[in-house]
Amino acid sequence: MAPSSKMALGIKRASRSNTYHRRGLWAIKAKNGGAFPKAEKPAAAAEPKFYPADDVKPRTVSTRKPKPTKLRSTITPGTVLILLAGRYMGKRVVFLKQLKSGLLLITGPFKINGVPVRRVNQTYVIATSTKVDISAVKVDKFDDKYFAREKKTRAKKTEGELFETEKEATKNLPDFKKDDQKAIDAELIKAIEAVPELKNYLSARFSLRDGDKPHEMTF
Repeated sequence: MAPSSKMALGIKRASRSNTYHRRGLWAIKAKNGGAFPKAEKPAAAAEPKFYPADDVKPRTVSTRKPKPTKLRSTITPGTVLILLAGRYMGKRVVFLKQLKSGLLLITGPFKINGVPVRRVNQTYVIATSTKVDISAVKVDKFDDKYFAREKKTRAKKTEGELFETEKEATKNLPDFKKDDQKAIDAELIKAIEAVPELKNYLSARFSLRDGDKPHEMTF
């Protein structure tokens, strides 16, 4: 029976069987043994048996690059600093140089006020207007590795030694560090003694009394 309208012809052309032959799907099916090829699905990851009670965010790798610490404009090599914290709080010291870590290399010198060569953070110091000539002092060998601590491995104790109390050996400063301190002190003391009353100024401890106003002081 011939189609009665153009609409019927359109329906026939878009039929499922006509599309099947027009697209050549029959050839693909015949080539693969009478079935359409199926893509292999990737194996699904095994899900945990229990879910965490709290939402734990995965750690992300930090891409932040540390910037070098900026030294305050008032702190220059030879500047006398006042320590505000730590074992030597209130002591006046001489600034030698800034290390790569951003810490300040300072010394008393040790022979005058007992402060050895050490590192401090510039946050905990006050810079004064007093300066010392340190052009003759050699500080090239001092870096952050110079102050690194040696890792010591403790031997395991047996059952009989668990309750035995042994006195730990006192930590002695290496001889090469003592020699370095003496070499720095010798050059610094020459420069300090050339300025009158500077030795007494460094040996005196800084302190505040009742009624003193630090924000109005000029150091």
